Amino acid sequence: MITHKKLPNGFEYIEVKNGVAEAKIALQGAHLFHYARVGKEPILWLSEVSDFEKGKAIRGGVPICWPWFGFNKDKALPQHGFARISMWEFVCSNELDEKTTVLTFKLTNSEKTLQIWHYKFELELRITISDKLTMELKTTNRDEKEFKITQALHTYFAVSHISDVVILGLDKKPYLDALTYKNEEQEGDITFSEEVDRVYQDVDDEIVLRDKNREIHIKNQGSSSVVVWNPWIEKTKRMSAMQENAYEYMLCIESANAFDDARAIKSQESHSLKAVIC
Repeated sequence: MITHKKLPNGFEYIEVKNGVAEAKIALQGAHLFHYARVGKEPILWLSEVSDFEKGKAIRGGVPICWPWFGFNKDKALPQHGFARISMWEFVCSNELDEKTTVLTFKLTNSEKTLQIWHYKFELELRITISDKLTMELKTTNRDEKEFKITQALHTYFAVSHISDVVILGLDKKPYLDALTYKNEEQEGDITFSEEVDRVYQDVDDEIVLRDKNREIHIKNQGSSSVVVWNPWIEKTKRMSAMQENAYEYMLCIESANAFDDARAIKSQESHSLKAVIC
């Protein structure tokens, strides 16, 4: 069942329920902010004090960072691009069976986007809600010239407590430490006892988030970079729409095309970034 809903302030979202899972997707940013299997705890973390207002990014869920990841060289431009705060078109939904619902959203260039990013494009997000969560972000170059993008499905995962978490699958992988801007190599599995902000490269295997009571498996396609982030104590205090202890119950594992994994897309060609979470 698919229901179109509005918050009292007019903020629009779509609620999906089928035989195995439920989800909520905002039209602003095509932002998936809730996904849970029936009878299970949510997989995605959402800040209890997140903004649901026009022009403000939702804190949690899966923001879409596009057409650049992180800060632009022009500091006047929005961090992580404009896709996550743009209004998307809800194209269609398809209930394949009682356990599988597919939703498609689209964003295209406008006068406003052309002022800050001088290319014509078509961006399509296909979200499949089943016992797995599948997100596929397809970029098509509708311009006459090539362009380059960096991007991420900036997934916030809910965890029982950050001290109980281990990330497997990135051992021996090179990464840029965004806190020191040094290139490092991962030694062993990842645990958390301080702020972590890393962009891993050459990632070609499944990533496993092992929590106290469950495991979450992440498999990416069209990507060889993964971002791992937890803001820890001091940064959380400085961030918008986050309670002071929020870092204890979330972390981000982001399916990305970032830094060395940037993608050049020729005129009329496409690139797809896909993440399967189960």
